[in-house]
Amino acid sequence: MTEQKHILDDKITLREVFLRFGFWISYFKTKWVLLLLAVAVGVVLGALVSVLKKPIYHAETSFVLEETDMSSLGQMSGLASLVGINLGSIGSASGLFQGDNIMELYRSDNMLGKTLLSPYQDNVLLIDRFISFNKLDKKWDDKVDFSKLDFSLPREAFSVTQDSVVKEIAKIIREKHLYVEKPNRKLTIIQVNISHKDETFAKVFNETLVEIVNKFYLETKTKKTAENLEILQSQADSVRKILDQSLLALASTSDQRPNLNPLFQSAGVETRKKQIDVQASTAVYSEIVKNLEMAKVNHRNNSPLIQIIDAPFYPLRRTEIKLVKAIIAGGLIMLFLMMFALYLYQLYQFHIKND
Repeated sequence: MTEQKHILDDKITLREVFLRFGFWISYFKTKWVLLLLAVAVGVVLGALVSVLKKPIYHAETSFVLEETDMSSLGQMSGLASLVGINLGSIGSASGLFQGDNIMELYRSDNMLGKTLLSPYQDNVLLIDRFISFNKLDKKWDDKVDFSKLDFSLPREAFSVTQDSVVKEIAKIIREKHLYVEKPNRKLTIIQVNISHKDETFAKVFNETLVEIVNKFYLETKTKKTAENLEILQSQADSVRKILDQSLLALASTSDQRPNLNPLFQSAGVETRKKQIDVQASTAVYSEIVKNLEMAKVNHRNNSPLIQIIDAPFYPLRRTEIKLVKAIIAGGLIMLFLMMFALYLYQLYQFHIKND
């Protein structure tokens, strides 16, 4: 019974809730000067943040990526096999860059590094502009002497410090300024967004990055079929030269014996040898040409389609803290902070008196 009564005594009634609420309202009214001062400070701080904080510009590029449908090539391979042509060694069904992998390619150190070392304006590189605008030469002066670094040199001639700077800046861009996403997972549209306080840098970096990555993607995607095509073309040219030489040798042999007596069979042996060489070379050349034409078709089919939908144009979309919103937010935040501080102070005073 004693324990149950203790529990009932600890319960807070609705009347006590209203009484406590009224007490705190009355208490905060007595501190209206402090609360008003806090709101004023918040308004001033909010206005300063809105004025001093630079807007962020967004350079956006969206494009459609259409992968190759290899089913049509499979049908072509079946038809080609009927005439003795094997497309198995010509085709390339590599899954090196399929699906979302190209999005990770945009975030790689290699692609970001190549973009940073690309021209910005005149003789200035993108990495030079990023360093000067973000004042990294002052922030990192205790670790790096930027006056001794020349990023216009070939990448192979870079020192360890230069490579480290490029890698670190690429990491900063990847984590704070680069956004690569698919607006809809069911579609093949990809958006690349570069956000930065420097409007020109954001636009140039976005355009350069998209150009470098998409070019690398196309070259890598079609690298195997391009190599096969080059080999077949070289073989066709070589066999064609042999065929031309065989035709010339046959003509020369025929000219040496223009009126061959059919009774002397041995005299025509050399001519027949040259004819066999011509026929063999013709058959090989014909087969190679058929494979070459099929390889050209396969190379075209294996090339993915990248079509730019939207590219960044001036003026870029910008996000900034509006003055009115900053003033209201600053005033409210400082008001709540002051009320919380007064609340803690009053609780502290109450417990000291009770003790």
